[in-house]
Amino acid sequence: MPKSNKGKIVVGLSGGVDSAVAALLLKQQGYEVIGLFMKNWEGDDTDEYCSSRQDLVDAAAVADVIGIEFEAVNFSAEYRERVFAEFLREYQAGRTPNPDVLCNSEIKFKAFLDHALALGAEKIATGHYAQVRQFLGEWQLLKAEDGTKDQSYFLHRLNQAQLAKSLFPIGHLYKRDVRKIAAEAGLPNHARKDSTGICFIGERPFREFLARYIPKQPGEIRIFGTDQVIGSHEGLTYYTLGQREGLRVGGVKNAPEAPWFVASKDMSHNILYVVQGHDHPVLFSQSLVATDLSWISNRPPHTHWVYAAKTRYRQPDAACQIERLSNAECEVVFAAPQWAVTPGQSVVVYESCVCLGGGIIAKNLTLNA
Repeated sequence: MPKSNKGKIVVGLSGGVDSAVAALLLKQQGYEVIGLFMKNWEGDDTDEYCSSRQDLVDAAAVADVIGIEFEAVNFSAEYRERVFAEFLREYQAGRTPNPDVLCNSEIKFKAFLDHALALGAEKIATGHYAQVRQFLGEWQLLKAEDGTKDQSYFLHRLNQAQLAKSLFPIGHLYKRDVRKIAAEAGLPNHARKDSTGICFIGERPFREFLARYIPKQPGEIRIFGTDQVIGSHEGLTYYTLGQREGLRVGGVKNAPEAPWFVASKDMSHNILYVVQGHDHPVLFSQSLVATDLSWISNRPPHTHWVYAAKTRYRQPDAACQIERLSNAECEVVFAAPQWAVTPGQSVVVYESCVCLGGGIIAKNLTLNA
């Protein structure tokens, strides 16, 4: 096969349609494309929950149809050390981490990038719904054209060196167009269902999975602001702020018929506090403090400047200002109270369509604080 004069690109092929179309488009544009499948989880890799074997088969089939080289690489040691260990530490501390954020910065755009560069690649590409551009001498991460699929939230910890070596070939497309391109090209996974669940671990009963690594510590469930015990929990690790499912609380005397939500966790006394109603004031925060900050341009944003931010994926942009900012932490104040701002999750700051970066939520300041 003759070498392309446009350079070599290594594409992370997951087995899904998005990465498949990313590889297809680059091949059509004249690049020398290599498909690389990352295996990042081992130990209980069963077909019931973790589809990595079928993913590998699908990725190889896509590479065959497109006509590109293909290889599989095992990064499971790096994943356990850099991502999963931190994931467990955060849960043990009572926070709710987002492993996809760490997985991108540590595996897909570090271990994978290093491997691709060692193969002689000029850049890597993935099927993320995001865009990258060079503007006034620096690299910027932009939201995807398809706002319902935008994944810039998960990529906000990427730095200048990583963005300079990254391509997002489908970032300008809508999902329906991606599937159409795949179908017209005869890609075998054009109708495959989108994957969800923990990055590389898959969809599985989460509490059961977490219990393998963090022992259960049963305790009381109380109504927030009171000493009234209305149930028992299996361990604070297994619950997150705003959670409604799995509380098994009902029929409380003198309480109205309304769903219960996790309001807070008292780690020192092993008490889970709940409130009734989605719109209970204690579930809303006017501001938050974030640590472990990461700014894409290497420059912090302005204080007292109107930005937008997300405190969870798929959340609508919320107008905000950064009131306090240092190398260690920042305080983000919202124009309107935000629901279930959760320590351990990421707050990601935007200026229009440009993702500036963000940090890990250390604490929320609720309306009744």
